[in-house]
Amino acid sequence: MGTTGPNQGVVRALLDAALAEGRTVLTAPEGKALTDAYGIPTPGEALAEDASDAVRIADRLGFPVAMKIVSPDILHKTEAGGVRIGVTSVAGVREAFTSIVSNARAYDPAARILGVQVQQMVPAGTEVLIGTVTDPAFGKIVAFGLGGVLVEVLKDVTFRLAPVTHDEALSMLDGIRAAEILRGVRGAEGVDREALAGLVVKVSQLAADFPEIREIDLNPVFASANGVTAADVRVLLDADVAVPRRTYGREAILTSMRRLMRPSSVVVIGASGESGKIGNSVMRNLVDGGFPGEIHPVNPRTDDILGHKAYKSVMDVPGEPDVAIFAIPAKSVAAALEDVGRMGIPNAVLIPSGFAESGEHDLQAEVVSIGERYGVRVLGPNIYGYYSTWQDLSATFCTPYDVKGGVALTSQSGGIGMAILGFARSTGTGVSAIVGLGNKADLDEDDLLTWFGEDPDTDCVAMHLEDLKDGRAFVEAARATVPRKPVVVLKAGRTASGAAAAGSHTGALAGDDAVYDDILRQAGVIRARGLNEMLEFARALPVLPTPRGDNVVVITGAGGSGVLLSDAVEDNGLSLMTIPEDLDAAFRAFIPPFGSAGNPVDITGGEPPSTYESTIRLGLEDPRIHALVLGYWHTIVTPPMVFAELTARVVAEFRAKGVEKPVVASLAGDVEVEEASRYLFEHGVVAYPYTTEKPVEALGAKYKWARAAGLL
Repeated sequence: MGTTGPNQGVVRALLDAALAEGRTVLTAPEGKALTDAYGIPTPGEALAEDASDAVRIADRLGFPVAMKIVSPDILHKTEAGGVRIGVTSVAGVREAFTSIVSNARAYDPAARILGVQVQQMVPAGTEVLIGTVTDPAFGKIVAFGLGGVLVEVLKDVTFRLAPVTHDEALSMLDGIRAAEILRGVRGAEGVDREALAGLVVKVSQLAADFPEIREIDLNPVFASANGVTAADVRVLLDADVAVPRRTYGREAILTSMRRLMRPSSVVVIGASGESGKIGNSVMRNLVDGGFPGEIHPVNPRTDDILGHKAYKSVMDVPGEPDVAIFAIPAKSVAAALEDVGRMGIPNAVLIPSGFAESGEHDLQAEVVSIGERYGVRVLGPNIYGYYSTWQDLSATFCTPYDVKGGVALTSQSGGIGMAILGFARSTGTGVSAIVGLGNKADLDEDDLLTWFGEDPDTDCVAMHLEDLKDGRAFVEAARATVPRKPVVVLKAGRTASGAAAAGSHTGALAGDDAVYDDILRQAGVIRARGLNEMLEFARALPVLPTPRGDNVVVITGAGGSGVLLSDAVEDNGLSLMTIPEDLDAAFRAFIPPFGSAGNPVDITGGEPPSTYESTIRLGLEDPRIHALVLGYWHTIVTPPMVFAELTARVVAEFRAKGVEKPVVASLAGDVEVEEASRYLFEHGVVAYPYTTEKPVEALGAKYKWARAAGLL
């Protein structure tokens, strides 16, 4: 960019002219002018309108040259036979010009052909791709990866929100599988990393500055020790730039969410005394659940519902309610929401379906418009309601739940919401909240995450989502939350997300789940592969202490389990500690001669409880060990509950002395190991029967959070 910065005026004129002509693709000369305006290095080139022009340009630039068709109607030049590389003579230039134009006319007889671009050949180097795409959830994103003709086969690419900083760009260089190639392998020189990162910054800034740019594709970019040059530039435009959604500041979100999650007065619109009605179920859950605040049923056909005075209209309700819960048909919601707005009630919970999910987009848009006009935040529609356990609030027509704890859970789907509820009940997981999001007409994950990040009753947040309305807002909320508490996300539809129309290599690469994966990881979010994993992470993460280092030691009573546990440690990005001689000798003092020290520490299966206790105690005592993975094998010598009780006792003893290390356990044996696993979980050791993978996956998730939070 130089000291004067980019020339935005040049770019603005180029884009306006192209869009005025109804074009959504820039020609190669326009692409050259655009990149020049942002200091993006490209080869010398010029447009030849005939073969003689091409010869003069080639002679001026110097042989060899590359030649490419220039047509606003031909996007993929290579497919059209419109590219020649390494042309070395005057005769070759003439022949190439004629052949390129002929091929292009055969490929698309209606295409407008402006000429042939004659371009300096770029010095050899590593071929990489730098591009941008407009993602439905995250807006402008920038991509970096290996380039060339195999880019969509190798798919070695990483993504970030645009624009990126120089440090973020450098992290992208290290974020691909082939990162070592950029540093130089087998005696080859590495690339100029500063120049390459600088180019990523410039391209990302260009996309961020101009919403009309749908995609930028620089492929290949030749990177060497001497610098970087973009050999080919493709720029796609979008005439219909999305209108930004209405956003709320952090304090406004927290003010509204505080009254939603900690209400002192609720209104139930459509409350009913008739069993089997949704309005009756909501009322029963509120009353039977012991909600201590005011409950105001609204029903024009009765005076009393479940011992609470009923009101003909919302307008008749006294005081200043915090939440209006809707249990009426979709067609009646808009009129009632008008009354809620006039009353100054800040939150509306729309349980009914029959909105956008069933094709009634206008009806949903009307509801959103009313909410915005009156400043009412809308949760739903098409939801099962929500639970705020510390307020004894079950604002739902589903089964109640009142086990208080530190896990906040959300879902877009009612079915997933009830799976969450069942899991929580069966495992005794204490929750701070369970919230349905449904159509997310207004309130969505970033609003909830902003609240849960501040909520003192919440220690861990787990969210099922099918999409993100505003990925950037979610990332901002996640980055604010992760340093204090873990955030686990289950993203459904892992093969169907990403950018809409793939008109470039970058667009094609962003058309799968890679964008979500990269950007959520950068935000510090722990991504679950399935529903059970999300729920298990949510259950386990608050139990495990934060690790203080990377050294993991496996202690096992079965050699086979030890091997599988060691594999799981590696698979989850953890480090098996290299045991120093003195520690090795200390472990050997407790295990039989036919056992095995090292890592894993194999104490063998026939050992009494004292061997388990001594080795676990040593693992907790030694400050060089940061986490323990225990493999238990069911024997009569050391029964499951004996193992569970001694392990829990030793862990509690050390925690009382201020020594807190994460300890996870895999229990192999008969059905008695199920009870032992439950006991361990209840006493601060994450334990699972019949699996070596789950406990280590939970430990790996804790490590991921600790790293993202800057605690390691």
